[in-house]
Amino acid sequence: MQNRSILSVKDLNQMVKDLLSDAIGQIWLVGEISNFSRPASGHWYFTLKDETAQVRCAMFRNSNFRTGFTPQNGQQVLVNASVTLYEARGEYQLVIDKMQPAGAGLLQQKFEQLKQRLSDEGLFDPIYKKNLPENIRTIGIITSSTGAALYDICQILKRRDPSLHLIIYPTQVQGTEAAEQIAKMIEIANNRQECDVLIVGRGGGSLEDLWSFNEEVVARAIFASQIPIVSAVGHEIDFTIADFVADIRAATPSAAAELVSTNNLDQIKRLQVQEQYLFMAIDNYLMRRREMLNKWRHRLQAEHPQAKLSKQSNRLLTCRHALFENIQQYLFRQSNLHNYLDRRLLRLSPQNDIRLLRQTVEKRQQQIMTLMEQKFTHAKHQFVLQTSQLNNVSPLATLERGYSVTTNQANIVIRSCDQVVIGEHITTQLKTGKLVSQIVKVE
Repeated sequence: MQNRSILSVKDLNQMVKDLLSDAIGQIWLVGEISNFSRPASGHWYFTLKDETAQVRCAMFRNSNFRTGFTPQNGQQVLVNASVTLYEARGEYQLVIDKMQPAGAGLLQQKFEQLKQRLSDEGLFDPIYKKNLPENIRTIGIITSSTGAALYDICQILKRRDPSLHLIIYPTQVQGTEAAEQIAKMIEIANNRQECDVLIVGRGGGSLEDLWSFNEEVVARAIFASQIPIVSAVGHEIDFTIADFVADIRAATPSAAAELVSTNNLDQIKRLQVQEQYLFMAIDNYLMRRREMLNKWRHRLQAEHPQAKLSKQSNRLLTCRHALFENIQQYLFRQSNLHNYLDRRLLRLSPQNDIRLLRQTVEKRQQQIMTLMEQKFTHAKHQFVLQTSQLNNVSPLATLERGYSVTTNQANIVIRSCDQVVIGEHITTQLKTGKLVSQIVKVE
């Protein structure tokens, strides 16, 4: 058991190598090259260092031939590498897979990180891509007002379709403020809603020159746009974040102009080509049909079908006669059935029932009217009777006969002299009007 825990140096280095590879894996780092050597094997060996530390590196031939440049001592580079251990010496080192000059490399790394983050958020998803309108009449162009891209776009649109209306949204396309201006112009175009499609772009340049179109603010403005956007940044080989977010990517500004416009001459040529293809297809179809017809004609002649045709003709006559007889019998049966149903329908006609029911309804209506008149007469008589009774007991009738009603200050009807005192005010209600009096004597 004790011998099993004893490792050789090789085993130890192998374990450390595996631990380094599993724990760290692929990394990006930047540093300065020193002690660069390139032996006959084609591999590169050098040291990558900064102000306080250094690490040995190896870049094998199958990786360094894709680099596109030969690094020099003192050059700042950005590398993608795996951390491993050189077992023969027990020294850890980096195995370089990719290398770029530090300036462009950092921008490229920033580009890849933003691209991956926006892709994870779904900004590149095809389901959000809008199609170009079928009838484009107004085109908005977001670019530099003095750039060659604007001139190329205008010239191509003028040549292909002079009837198009162009709206220029001038903006910087390079510099620290360019990205914010581009995003602002996209927002302005969407607020105005005066364009059918927007072209956002500029002419070619280095990665630094095109960097405004790799900014997140521009990407989100393009994604939020309700107007379809065609990205036309740089040359055909240039790709920016704006290209991935836009609804359509054009290789160049000139290509964008051709995408959003139609050329009448091209349409005529396409129709002519389609016409030729159609004629060729019809000719081929007819030729195949002729070949098939000749094949069946030869086969028919080879099998001597005259007897079969005669037999089939006789059978056809027999079947036709039988069919005619069956049709006649069927029509006769249907005619009899029709007459029977017609007579039955007459017997079961609902006209008599309807007439009886109408008479019943009229009788019931007359009864209802009679009952209503009786009810009305009775109600009228009761109303007159109750009105007379009410008048008989009404105090107004009493007042009408010359009597009056006297109340004290508490509005209580005075029926006895015991209810008043000397000096108290009383009110007397007459037929018309009231009298207010004061008690001066009680008898």
